[in-house]
Amino acid sequence: MTALRQPSEERLLAYAAGTLNLPESVVVAAHLAMRPRAASWVNGLQSVGGEVLETIDPAPVADDLLARTLARLSTSPEDLAPPEPANDMTGLPEPLRRYALGPWRRIGPDMRVRDVLAPRHGDCRVILLSIGPGRTTPVHTHAGVELTCVLSGAYETDEGVFGPGDFEEADGEVHHRPRTVSAEPCLCVVALDGQIRLDGWIGRLLQPFVRL
Repeated sequence: MTALRQPSEERLLAYAAGTLNLPESVVVAAHLAMRPRAASWVNGLQSVGGEVLETIDPAPVADDLLARTLARLSTSPEDLAPPEPANDMTGLPEPLRRYALGPWRRIGPDMRVRDVLAPRHGDCRVILLSIGPGRTTPVHTHAGVELTCVLSGAYETDEGVFGPGDFEEADGEVHHRPRTVSAEPCLCVVALDGQIRLDGWIGRLLQPFVRL
């Protein structure tokens, strides 16, 4: 899978249809909030989908459908209640302001990560990742899919430079080494499925200590 500056059509269609999982939807929504032209295209898809639904004859459903659907969405009362917004969300896209943030955790020299407390989907969760100017991450691949939207600053890979609003999709076929090329830290929101996998023998030594 090659890196993209915007989500693939497949993901945008899934987002418009409401079938994309929540962690990935949060990152796509952040990208769309920063790219109004892309957002208008997705809004158009959603409008077409609504018109199609209006032409479909209604079908009978079971009396307990709503109760069973709610049971699948949440197993505890806490899951049904939205988290309280954090008070340090100034400057972040609106979709991120709906969720509280965990504390910053240091994962390397001038590299920090914090949880975005949106509901998970299996092993897929949302994080904020900050990498200082001039810093380079180890070469790595991914156990699952990684979706990244740059919020501020910029990083560079073999695919080029990714700046504010740019979107990257990566999976186990992608081996990259992002390097911050902006004068300010590069701040990204990431939907991460599983853990990253560091390459090489040094990476294997460091792997137990790198948890995002």
